[in-house]
This record gives sequence, C-alpha cells and structure tokens, in this order.
Amino acid sequence: MTISENDLQYMQQALALAQSVLYITDPNPRVGCVIVHNQHIIGEGATQQAGGPHAEIVAIQDAKNKGNVALLKGATFYVTLEPCSHFGRTPPCANALIQHQISRVVIASLDPNPLVGGQGVNRLREAGIQVDVATQFVEQALAINPGFISRMSKGKPWVWSKLATSLDGKLALKNGVSQWITGEASRKDGQHWRARSSVVLTGIGTVLKDNPQLNVRSFITPRQPIRAVIDGKFQIPINAKIFNGDKVIVYTYTDDELKRETLEQKNVEIINASKTSEGFVDLQDVWADFQQRGFNEVHVEAGPTLNGALWQQGLIDELLVYMAPKIIGPGQEMFALNALSQLDGLTPLTWVDTQLIGTDIRLRLRQAARWNELLDVMQRAE
Repeated sequence: MTISENDLQYMQQALALAQSVLYITDPNPRVGCVIVHNQHIIGEGATQQAGGPHAEIVAIQDAKNKGNVALLKGATFYVTLEPCSHFGRTPPCANALIQHQISRVVIASLDPNPLVGGQGVNRLREAGIQVDVATQFVEQALAINPGFISRMSKGKPWVWSKLATSLDGKLALKNGVSQWITGEASRKDGQHWRARSSVVLTGIGTVLKDNPQLNVRSFITPRQPIRAVIDGKFQIPINAKIFNGDKVIVYTYTDDELKRETLEQKNVEIINASKTSEGFVDLQDVWADFQQRGFNEVHVEAGPTLNGALWQQGLIDELLVYMAPKIIGPGQEMFALNALSQLDGLTPLTWVDTQLIGTDIRLRLRQAARWNELLDVMQRAE
C-alpha cells in the first residue's frame, strides 16, 4: 500500500514521541506509537524506562484511559520501530496488537535485534494485519537510536567525542588550563548529550587535571548515565568528584586491594583490563565490556591522549565540537596522533549540522560510511 500524506503526519508525531523519551529508555530503543481510528488519534505513547511498558502498550493504555478501547479493533498503529515479538522484561508487543484485532501497522523501520528482525512483522501479517514501512522516515528513526541499531547489528555502541575548542583547535593552554574556553550555553548543551548516553567515558588525565563530575546537572533527568574512567596505573584519587554515589566504572591493569575496597563502597566497579605493549589499557577490552553491558551510546569527554587512541583505533563514529571564537596559539591539540606521511591516510568525515550555541558554534561530523551501514540494516528488511 502507498504511504499517504496522513500516514506521514501520524508517523511524524510518533517520531516526536520517541524523541521525547531520549533520556530514559536505555538500554532499550526509544520508540513512539500513535493509534488512529477513522483519521482520529485515539491513543499515543512512548517506551518507558527499562522494565516498563513499550510504546505500543503505553498507547493502548492511553486509548483505554480515554474510553476508546472499542475503537482499537480495526485501528491503525504508527510505530517508529517494528513491534517486538519476543519475551524480554515485558511480553511481545506484537501479541498485544493481534489481541486487539487492529487492521494495520505502519513502521519507520525494522528492528535489527536478532530476537525480532522481521519476526514481529511476520507474526502480524500471519494474523491478517497489514504492515507497511514508511521508508521516508528511516533516517529520522536512526538518528533517535543510532546506538541501539549499531549494538544490535554490529556488536558495538555508537560513539561520539565531545570537544570544547578554540577557533584554532586547542583544547587547553600549553600549561593545561582549559576552564573555560567555551561559554555556559555550550556547557549546558553538552549535558543533554551526556544525558542521552549510556556511559560517559574519560581518561585519568582529565580526572587528575580537571576533577570533573561528568554527570547531568543542568536539568532534571530520571536516569544518570554511568561514568567510566580509563586508568591503567590506578591513579584516581579516592576523593575525586566523579565518585558521588552514582555508578562509576574504572578500567585498570594495576591492582591495589585496599583502594579497590574503598572505592567499591562508593558504588565504583573496578574492571581488570589488559595492558598494551605501549603501557595503556587495551581499549578493545573496554569495548567488549561495553557490549556485554548493553551500552548503546558512548559519550567521550577526554583529553588528546585518549581521544587520539580512540580515533586511531577507529572507535569514534561522530564528533561533537563546540568551538569558541578565540585564538589560543600554542596549546593542547584535540587529538594526540601519529604523524601521517600522505593525505590519503586521512579518515573522511561528513558534516551533519552546524548550530550557533550562545557565542560558540557547535559542529557535528560523522563517519558517513558507518552511518550508511546502519541505514542499510534498517532498510534491509522487507
């Protein structure tokens, strides 16, 4: 069936609902649902915190609360991601749709979760329910859930590095002073990116130099991201501000039993990682642990050493750069990288958007090939 103008309108509303729960659903995807009967919206909802109801169930309950339960039969559901077909923390959403004898489902994309992967669509169709894919919205759907799509299809999270720089690309003065190159508006905007992530990652150098908290403070959020520190020599002070009672993970190859016991009492988990020949924590160990924990999006706030290592190992997918209209001159570069001998060794990036944030400009760039791989996964289905 052709996707109509009305379909586009309702799906746009479903995507807005998915966007509205950007900070709360992790590790589950952000999904929105709108239920329509005879061109009237009779219920809507979005996925809640992990363990809570998915978008379709929230929308069904909304319809019931509004006295529209009889109208569910024959209704059309607009859902931003294929309804799940497996038992997890909650029962399959596809079963609930079949139970209420709906007539049609419009989705923005298929679910790359191997436990779903088209099975939700098949189950609905086997029950006589028409399923259509509004491919016009696949990129919007991906932008809401890049980490979930990446983790399910590639076995790794979507990673962006947030950098606050001068116009000439310096993170700090030569003596290490960096507070504050960018303005307050940029710092507040950056906290929204922290809030949507599964984990905020930094290195021991940043902790020792800046003693950051790395949590969300500029607005109220029901879910604080986990914070993680790469600290091979286990140098982190036991009174660092990052230890505020919320979950922190420290990756190290050094053992200090007394320090470990002290930090564990502060809700800190110490993970033993391998040591590379250069004397650093093996980032592949860290990424394997991220995958095991179900992390979708990784927000990096680090100095040039860790940023350089992540970049050279191909672990950064996107850059989030806040650039202030200031010239520093000699100072700390954004990335500590090995020198290239030819320009064809550069990793190409694509502009996503630029936006004025207070007196600064925010630049977003990503590795386009990786983004396109995820788009292909979401469109592969039918």
